[in-house]
Amino acid sequence: MRRYWLIFAQAVTVCLGILFVVTTLRPDLLRLVGPEAAPAATPQAVTGARAATGPVSYADGVARAAPSVVNVYTTKHVDVPLVPLPDDPILRQLFGQVPGMSRRQASTSLGSGVVVNRDGYVLTNYHVVQAADAIEVALADGRKDSAKVVGADPDTDLAVLKLETLRNLPAATLAPDRGLRVGDVVLAIGNPFGVGQTTTQGIVSALGRNGLGLNTYENFIQTDAAINPGNSGGALVDAQGNLVGINTAIYSESGGSMGIGFATPIDIARKVMDEIVKTGGVKRGWLGVEPQDLTPELARAFQLERDVRGVIIAGVLRDGPAAKGGLRVGDIVQTVNGKPMTDTSGLLAAIAQLTPGQHATLGVLRGGKVADVTVVVGTRPGLPR
Repeated sequence: MRRYWLIFAQAVTVCLGILFVVTTLRPDLLRLVGPEAAPAATPQAVTGARAATGPVSYADGVARAAPSVVNVYTTKHVDVPLVPLPDDPILRQLFGQVPGMSRRQASTSLGSGVVVNRDGYVLTNYHVVQAADAIEVALADGRKDSAKVVGADPDTDLAVLKLETLRNLPAATLAPDRGLRVGDVVLAIGNPFGVGQTTTQGIVSALGRNGLGLNTYENFIQTDAAINPGNSGGALVDAQGNLVGINTAIYSESGGSMGIGFATPIDIARKVMDEIVKTGGVKRGWLGVEPQDLTPELARAFQLERDVRGVIIAGVLRDGPAAKGGLRVGDIVQTVNGKPMTDTSGLLAAIAQLTPGQHATLGVLRGGKVADVTVVVGTRPGLPR
């Protein structure tokens, strides 16, 4: 037995010696196949992995979208008082009409726009070009041209310009309708504070924002991509450079970006733009009613169940489409052509999308009973441009 132990001890000693030599001179021979022994990733493998999880650089998207984003410079003439006046609009208007108390002065402002057609059409915000006497557009490559307003839609704060001479322009690629999701990466491209074309990055913070008091019809994309004065009318694009919205406004107490910006979705902008290019304006459905949200207090006053949803008609225009169709003050509109209505914004948007002249069926709650009211949709009166 002692002999066997001696042989075993000698074998162990020899093996340990061999292991020491191999560990010192060739440690790679001891690597086993497994997670820790996997071969180093090649550059191609790393690139493929990154591509599978999303882009780590947005340079390609910016390069694709940036040439279509332009700077919009406007000039308008305003009356400037020769002497300081009190901060009273009535006194300012009174003294402004007195000869010799004011003088005409050119005022310039800046914004951004997006080339949406190679033939020279540019989409921007209405407030960027409102009451402008002259408009100049500067392209990313340095070319400049004067532009005219083809048409505007104050209800969505959009306007379409057309360049005077330049053609074969780099047009933006419009993203598919309703393809955006909360959390998607977006890039805002414009000319903030006039420093030149600038790109900022963020995500889609929310969709369908309304009730902000910015426009008549609100359905904004909310984003934390930095949007500042001068970005208005610029492009909001996805990571691939597709146009998903037109930057419109910011929420700010200081005038600068606070991480809450709003853009008009491309599906709305596309429809407005197409109609303006074809007809010079936008026609919307209209009923001639004054809607009001159904609050818990009003629901109790009408003795309604808690689960009742709808919009109360607080006023009906005499001889308007709603009045002719039999809609009454106090009716609670619950559906429009079968689509449920839960608030004033949704009702106004649903009516606006109707084609003037067509029949619309409104499901209303009247005196505790459900009834259908059929009205002939009218054309929304134009607002002052």
